[in-house]
Amino acid sequence: MTSSALGIHPLVDALADRIRACWATLPELEPLAVDPELEAISGSLDGEDLFIRNELRRSRGLRKLHLETARLGAGLQILHCVFFPDPRYDLPVFGADIVAGRGVVSAAIVDLSPVNGQLPAAVSRALEALPPRRFSQERDLPEWGTIFSPHVRFVRPADAAEEQEFIALVADYLEVLAQASRAVEPQPIEHPDTVDRYHGQLSYCQQQKRNDKTRRVLEKAFNPQWADRYIEELLFDDPRPLV
Repeated sequence: MTSSALGIHPLVDALADRIRACWATLPELEPLAVDPELEAISGSLDGEDLFIRNELRRSRGLRKLHLETARLGAGLQILHCVFFPDPRYDLPVFGADIVAGRGVVSAAIVDLSPVNGQLPAAVSRALEALPPRRFSQERDLPEWGTIFSPHVRFVRPADAAEEQEFIALVADYLEVLAQASRAVEPQPIEHPDTVDRYHGQLSYCQQQKRNDKTRRVLEKAFNPQWADRYIEELLFDDPRPLV
């Protein structure tokens, strides 16, 4: 049975496939263990079946690559993807999200977000050199969106052409990150810049956890304790303490 027959919006599948293809080009890519209880999850929300799938990898300079796809009944579909850097490397956080339902994409966002106030100079220059990607409907950032870079794009794709443009935009950002991860050299754990990036990533995760919509949905579908574990251990886990 095809994804369309299951009610999956084609942008969700297409972007997930593109992300997987892009992370395959990252240096020193390898699997990252995920708790079987959190890898493939089934639940129920308002009488509809909820399915969540999580995929994890890691690579040079990136401590965790996380791709989550979720479906609620035949309506709501969500793609959530975050690549967290190892604080020893001067790399940004990659993030992309889609919310779709009933044939409409209501939100699509992508960014390479700084962890210490500003993007690495090489990343900023590469983003500025990208070809322009235009969308007819730009969206306002949430109040906790201070973590994003000036290059964040938050849009509502109006048609299939703009959906393909968003996929191309995500691929552009991932290629910038891949090039940076190949070129950057690690700094010692005790280096002041490493410590600064570590605390910046802690702040990034704390800001993301302010998104109460995610927590409310998980609490309703499962329970508050499970929701806390999912958010704290999988979605926005803090980087390991520096030693």
